[in-house]
Amino acid sequence: MTKPSPIHLFVLATLLLLSGCKKKADTAESKTETEEELVQRALEIHERVLTLDTHADTPLRMIEPGFDMAERHDPNETGSKVDYPRMKDGGLDAIFFAAFVAQDIRDDDGNTRAKALCLQMIDSIVSSTQKNSDVVGLALDPDDAYSLEKAGKRAIYIGIENGYPIGQDLSNVEQYFNKGVRYITLVHSSNNDLADSATDPKGAEHGGISDFGAKVVAEMNRLGIMVDVSHGNDSVFYDAVKMSKAPIIASHSNARAVTNHERNMTDEMLQLMAENGGVVQLTMLANYLREAPPNAARDSAMAALRANMKPIGEMTLEERATMRKSFQELNEKYPAPPATVEHVADHIDHIVKIAGIDHVGIGCDFDGGGGIEGVFDASEVMNITIELVKRGYTEEQIEKIWGGNLIRVFKEVQTIAEKLQASEAS
Repeated sequence: MTKPSPIHLFVLATLLLLSGCKKKADTAESKTETEEELVQRALEIHERVLTLDTHADTPLRMIEPGFDMAERHDPNETGSKVDYPRMKDGGLDAIFFAAFVAQDIRDDDGNTRAKALCLQMIDSIVSSTQKNSDVVGLALDPDDAYSLEKAGKRAIYIGIENGYPIGQDLSNVEQYFNKGVRYITLVHSSNNDLADSATDPKGAEHGGISDFGAKVVAEMNRLGIMVDVSHGNDSVFYDAVKMSKAPIIASHSNARAVTNHERNMTDEMLQLMAENGGVVQLTMLANYLREAPPNAARDSAMAALRANMKPIGEMTLEERATMRKSFQELNEKYPAPPATVEHVADHIDHIVKIAGIDHVGIGCDFDGGGGIEGVFDASEVMNITIELVKRGYTEEQIEKIWGGNLIRVFKEVQTIAEKLQASEAS
């Protein structure tokens, strides 16, 4: 047999090398994921993980005569963003319905009215879960979300937005807990007896959390109610971190470094949230997600409209419909640039960078102003998962963002409450 020459060996080696490269290229090309395949993979992830939205103001709808959560509502016609059929459409497994009471006069009469409205909304949530027990269930503990998901039902948790209905009576906190409340947002758009708001035009009143507010935080810790600092000014956040024996949450807040709004959280706050073990839940309000160019005419028109509005809880059905129509007309007359699901992911990216993957979640604020291009109502929340998959987030990371992080905090809050109660008893 003729021995191959060096040149023959060189040619053979070259051909083998080229052949190997072609096979690798063919393999890589065959593994390239199409857009359709990526979306399908994202939807499968969305279906597998627990999806939990920590903030919706839907109880304001639920106390309207004739409003049925079991019916599908057109958001463009009614303004409604959440109902049980659309939760199913969007693959949304669990939600916190927040009983929201707008800030009003801080006296005995005002506090009494606020409590009555708050209890009316809480009762409407419980009644709705009982009426629709074939598709939803009232959830009280962290694991209820998983057990209801396994049963093919949506988990309905209860929160309170604005501590105003507590009034000056600390015993109200336990009454709300016994009714099923598992987080309380200390304050809303105006200062109350508990804490300072980030947006009160009069500025700070207490320098953060008031003395009474500190007692409320301690009582929430004792009972196992999560302390929510969304809407509070920066001092409220720092006070809550110091006062609370359990991790805190921000049920619907974003990153201030991405969008400079006083309702959003600074990088220092995000870092402290990580040290605290808490979680920040991204919200779908356009002004918290992207910078809007100045529009003095729009701002003036909006301010004039709000100045003449009654508190929402005091409005009749006709007055609420008129209010929604008025806001819609102003939005059409003075259109603002849309916020998108990409903006949502930008905030998630930043919070993950600063605080870590264990300290971010999602609280859409549907029926309270939330709803953006791509995530307009509960039926579209899967688009958040699709965008996260596009950005390279793994299923494990997405599971933490969508529900795991909040459930972890919820469990720790309950564990600490059990220890505090055991210490009291001994």
